Amino acid sequence: MTTVTETSLLRFATAGSVDDGKSTLVGRLLHDSKSVLADQLEAVAHASRNRGQEAPDLALLTDGLRAEREQGITIDVAYRYFATPRRRFILADTPGHVQYTRNMVTGASTAQLAIVLVDARNGVVEQTRRHAAVAALLRVPHLVLAVNKMDLVGYTENTFAAIADQFTAYAASLGIPDVTAIPISALAGDNVVEASSHMEWYGGPTVLEHLEGAQVATDPAAETARFPVQYVIRPQTPAHPDYRGYAGQIASGVLTVGDEVTVLPSGRTSTITGIDALGEAVDEAWAPQSVTVSLADDLDVSRGDLIAPTTTAPVPTQDVQATVCHVADKPLRVGDRVLLKHTTRTMKAIVKDIPSRLTLDDLSHHPHPGELTANDIGEVTLRTAEPLALDPYGHSRRTGSFLLIDPTDGTTLTAGMAGTAFAASLTR
Repeated sequence: MTTVTETSLLRFATAGSVDDGKSTLVGRLLHDSKSVLADQLEAVAHASRNRGQEAPDLALLTDGLRAEREQGITIDVAYRYFATPRRRFILADTPGHVQYTRNMVTGASTAQLAIVLVDARNGVVEQTRRHAAVAALLRVPHLVLAVNKMDLVGYTENTFAAIADQFTAYAASLGIPDVTAIPISALAGDNVVEASSHMEWYGGPTVLEHLEGAQVATDPAAETARFPVQYVIRPQTPAHPDYRGYAGQIASGVLTVGDEVTVLPSGRTSTITGIDALGEAVDEAWAPQSVTVSLADDLDVSRGDLIAPTTTAPVPTQDVQATVCHVADKPLRVGDRVLLKHTTRTMKAIVKDIPSRLTLDDLSHHPHPGELTANDIGEVTLRTAEPLALDPYGHSRRTGSFLLIDPTDGTTLTAGMAGTAFAASLTR
């Protein structure tokens, strides 16, 4: 149960308007950190030559779809893994086009840090504001503003400072208290992995240095414990005739033998008598470990139930208010019957109301739109068929989030975040 270490994992996402250079930045990170295999680099060089380019186009390292390469844009979320001696990384290169904003939601939903790129020639544009708002809505803990293509504006400090001031003020209006601004040229490699010799006026970290040093881990002991049950283990063998264990991954906090816990939604209480981690009995375990928990009482516990400390257990409810990002082409309408998936639990639900739709351009609310279409963000009121133990998303990204699924074909319709207070705060 420790805080961040130098070899810890960081999940981060890139976002920005079309042609701001997201894929080139990711390619530069992979190339200059020596995370590209020789055959991959040769394949990119070959593809670049076929397109009449003398130098390898590093954006091709992430733009893997044929349509992406033909159009020169990112459509799908491209996930890449790389590592340095200090840290391991999982990056999500997300689309910049407004048509694919929903894919940015997918990539940023698990990100601990987001890099928003801005073309130094254009400054903060509408799509820049949209991506910053989505990052704020998803509670991404750290935000980096990368002012790209500084080589095309003569590496001037005034241009960078003006863009950084404008973006920082907008981020503050979204409730984002801290933004790290870095001037870069992804194409030339300035301030991506190596410090630039063209911007001596900048004394901050490079992009990679900031990624390596970002403090993203928290002390699990400071979080409220949540344990969604994934599987009930009942061997019923001669050696273990009465054994009953509840297996799953701890979503947050710490579980300790002797803790008094409540099983939700039933509300029955018991005491933890044993915890098994990797086949060994332990006195305590913490997120995100996968463990098996034993209780003192023979309770009716099944997949989808939530085990939580009795003193801090959430109150189950069938009436859910949430902020949602609609990701399907099929609209979400008042009266729709859906499946709601929360951690390991899936249940039937109905859309009772859509109180508002958020307009990200000016952060205004359009009241009672009646439906949400692809890429829309809005507030919904749901009624579930069974009580649901939700935390506010602002308290827990893991147990405060859910998905709405089309019951006819299993398509994911909407990504939801319990609570509406944050969405309302965007109008301030």
